[in-house]
Amino acid sequence: FLAETRTLGSPADWQQLGAAQLWRYHLHYFEWAWALARHDDRPWARHQFERLFRSWKLRTRFGQWDAWSPYVVAVRTWALCGLHGSLVGNAEWEPDFAEDLALHAGFVAANLELDVGGNHLMKDIKAMIGVGVWLRDEALVTRGMELLRKQIGIQVLGDGGHFERSPSYHAQVLGDLIDIAGLLDAANRPPVPGLEDVIAAMRTWLGTMLGPDGAVPLLNDCTAIPPERLAALGVTQPPAQTLTVLEASGYVVARVGRWHIVADVGLPCPRELPAHAHADTLSFVAWLDDEAVVLDTGTSEYGAGPRREYERSTAAHNTIELDGMDSTEVWGGFRAGRRARPALASTSVSAGGETMITASHDGYRHLRGRPIHRRTWRIAADGIDVIDEVTGSGRHFAVARLHSRLDRVTARAKGAVATTVKPGETPTGVVARDFGVLEPVACVEMATDGELPLRLHTMIRAACGESHDPAYDRPS
Repeated sequence: FLAETRTLGSPADWQQLGAAQLWRYHLHYFEWAWALARHDDRPWARHQFERLFRSWKLRTRFGQWDAWSPYVVAVRTWALCGLHGSLVGNAEWEPDFAEDLALHAGFVAANLELDVGGNHLMKDIKAMIGVGVWLRDEALVTRGMELLRKQIGIQVLGDGGHFERSPSYHAQVLGDLIDIAGLLDAANRPPVPGLEDVIAAMRTWLGTMLGPDGAVPLLNDCTAIPPERLAALGVTQPPAQTLTVLEASGYVVARVGRWHIVADVGLPCPRELPAHAHADTLSFVAWLDDEAVVLDTGTSEYGAGPRREYERSTAAHNTIELDGMDSTEVWGGFRAGRRARPALASTSVSAGGETMITASHDGYRHLRGRPIHRRTWRIAADGIDVIDEVTGSGRHFAVARLHSRLDRVTARAKGAVATTVKPGETPTGVVARDFGVLEPVACVEMATDGELPLRLHTMIRAACGESHDPAYDRPS
């Protein structure tokens, strides 16, 4: 799991205390048993599942984390319901398995993560409905459906985006809703009002956010989603538009010529749920043709340590860091205190296709002179220009960063001293492609200091020789 292989040993060590907590969660999800359900040797697979499940029961304690974390139990409950037919049905131990599922059902119902909410609560609801159908427990199904009806109104925004504002969590919740809708239909139960409309809106939102290479932008706590999973969700990219404003979730997508950007102009997280927020307000990612060239640092781990702190920091993103501070106060792995309050000022498309986006935030309002960061993107056929203005009063030090593949693009700035951090040289020169997968990239840092207002103008162009159009071939 998470690019790390570990051995359970004999007797099996189901605690795995030397592993990261998220690795242990994956162990206890039991989703790995789908490989057994697909195995050609049915008797062998059924025997192995029984052996492993009984071993797990013997060496874990009911109610004790990590095996009995409410989220983990919810994921495992759904998995066990699905695995039953292939790996347990008509076996001698089926009554024992049914008792265990009833125990899981009671635990899920008694430990709904109402305090956490978000994708965790959606997993709880999915498990409650799933195991309720499996057990033919009408009260459990009804309660789950009522909770779902309320939560889709809370968690899915007006533009179809999930309110945690992470494309991969959006995809996860979308998958959960598709699963629930499919199960209710298969069980000949009435649909949850509005659920199909929400699923359609979420598919459109995710398709809009995809880059020209079909990849999700790794914004907030987001990890890569394989193409086959996007296809399984029924996600397709809508017809290309020059400018798409996803106002409720706070993203703007622009496509001009060979350039494609996704700009983050929205809230870092819901007010009540800071777990997956990054201090990345007014950051952006960009593609040249079908290759990502301006990259988000992404997410490689969930542990509360230096790498996690860095990946959530403003310094890890393609935006302005002021006085070495984060625009949103992120801490403790999954916490956020003072938060940036963004405002999308304007968007426009000229007759020639040149696109302008302007937004601001007050995440540095606690500093002397109450600075405001205002950013304008100009996207045109000849490249991307980013104009940053920091207004207010007092003397301040500003750094704009671009994590990029400099073999495809060049970048320079007016009004700043620019330096390039070589790939892999510092944390700034490393991005995450997935959990446990790090990739060295270059980072251009453009620094300036002085009395406010300060202004930075960053120009991004295709590297020489990347196009037959002479407009791209001039040095930058």
